[in-house]
Amino acid sequence: MKKWLVAFIFAFVAFALVACGTTDDTPNEDPSNNEASANNEGSSNNDDSESGETYHIGVSQFVEHPSLDEAYRGFQEALKDAGLDIEYDFQSAQADMNNVNPIATNFVADDVDLIFANATPSAQAALQEADGTDIPIVFTSVTDAIGAELVEAMDKPGDNITGVVDLHPDSIKQTVEFIDKYFEESTVGLIYNAGEQNSVVQIEAVQEAVEGTSLSIVERTVSTTAEVQQAATTLVGDADVFFIVTDNTVVSALDSVVGVANDHSIPLIVGEPDSLAKGGFATYGIDYYTIGYRSGEMAADILTGEKTPKDINVEYPAGMELFINKEAAEDQGIEWNEDWDTAEFVESE
Repeated sequence: MKKWLVAFIFAFVAFALVACGTTDDTPNEDPSNNEASANNEGSSNNDDSESGETYHIGVSQFVEHPSLDEAYRGFQEALKDAGLDIEYDFQSAQADMNNVNPIATNFVADDVDLIFANATPSAQAALQEADGTDIPIVFTSVTDAIGAELVEAMDKPGDNITGVVDLHPDSIKQTVEFIDKYFEESTVGLIYNAGEQNSVVQIEAVQEAVEGTSLSIVERTVSTTAEVQQAATTLVGDADVFFIVTDNTVVSALDSVVGVANDHSIPLIVGEPDSLAKGGFATYGIDYYTIGYRSGEMAADILTGEKTPKDINVEYPAGMELFINKEAAEDQGIEWNEDWDTAEFVESE
C-alpha cells in the first residue's frame, strides 16, 4: 500500500474517534439521561443518598419555642433515618402573622421539593401560596386541620397536603376533668391569641368541656408576645388556676405567665410537656418529637415517590399521658396529691 494512502487512513480513523467522543462541554445527546439524574422525585427508589439525589425542603415555622423545635428535630431525624440527603431552608415567622405568607411565597419561587409547615399559620400560608403548583406540603403542630381548612377530613387529605395534628381528641376533656377533680370550684384563667385559629378551636373545646363541671372560665386575649405578661397580671384575683393551651404566641412568652403564677400561687396547667420544663405544673400532653418524626416519615414517602399527599391520611398523635413538674408544684404552692405519683415527671430547665 502506498504511504500516502496509509497516512490518509490513520488520519480518517483519528478524526472519527474524536468526532464520536464527548467532553464536559458537549451536551448529552439524550435529554432523558440529564433529566433522570437531576430529578428523581417520581422514583420509588429509597436509596437516594447513594444515587447522589439531594432534596430541598423549605421549613416554615411560626415561631421558635421548645414544642415546635422538637417537632422539627423529629422531622429531620426521620428523613435522616430514611437515608435521604436533604438541604433545609429554615424560616421562622417570629410569631408574626405578616411573615408567614412571604416565607411560603419564597419557597414556591425557589421551587422547593417539599414544604414542611410547622404550626397552623405556617400551614395555611403554605397551602395558599403553593396553590396551582405541584409542591407537596407536610404539616405538624396543627391543632385542627379541618377547621383550619387545610383538608376536608382526616381521611381526605388534599392533593398536595397532609400531616399530623398536635391535639389528641381527648386531651382538652381530660385536662378539664383533672382541674375539676383536684381544683374544684375554681375559676380557670385562659390567655390566647384570637388570631390563631388553632387556639380558638381549643378555647371552644375548653368551654364545652367545662359545662356540667364545678368550674367557670375567665378569658384574656393577646395579639403579640409583649401583651402576655399584662394579660396574666390582670387575671390575678379573677382566676384560681391558669390553663394555657398550645397557643404559639402565649407559649413563646410563657416565662411571663410562670412568673405571675409563682408570685401569686396560681397553679399553671399547660397544653404540652415542653411547657412544663419552662415552669408549668401539669398537662395531659403529647410528645412533639414523635409527631414531627411521623411527619418526616410521610415526607420521605412523598419525596421518593412511594406515595403522594392524597394517599396519606392526616393523623392524630399516637398517645397521651399525664406529665407533672414537681418543682413547679412547690413554686406555685400546690399541695401534693398521691394520685400524681404515677405521672411522668418533667424537671424545670
